[in-house]
Amino acid sequence: MRKNLLRLGVTMAGAVGLSLGAGTAFATPAGPGVTGKIISQTTFDGKDYILRQITIPPGQSTGWHYHDGTLYGFVQHGTLSHFDSGCKADGVYKAGGGLTEPSGANHVHIGRNLGTTDVVLDVLYVLPHGAPLSEDAPNPGCDFQ
Repeated sequence: MRKNLLRLGVTMAGAVGLSLGAGTAFATPAGPGVTGKIISQTTFDGKDYILRQITIPPGQSTGWHYHDGTLYGFVQHGTLSHFDSGCKADGVYKAGGGLTEPSGANHVHIGRNLGTTDVVLDVLYVLPHGAPLSEDAPNPGCDFQ
């Protein structure tokens, strides 16, 4: 429990410092082998704070999605390529880097692992209480999924 609280604290501290960035997450339909494990969660003042570790194997993606709240991520391993609904890369995040994803359906995106090793992310979700982790979105017309 102490380790999880420390991890949550480090992620939250990083999130405050990274709040000007842009970022990533996880949604279905994700590629084969993409996994997410909840590390810790709590609810405070009408918001759910969920710390989750996400692993994206080489050649896979999160699927197109958006979030009802803000996400703060930290890349533990690998390189995450992030694309917006205009099919343009809006960030490449390497191990040790952080990212922020804004909320709302006008921020549809996909995270892709274009590398040869797993991407491992620690992601802090700050969501309205009871909201899903992500909302699926159709491919906006990009030639990749």
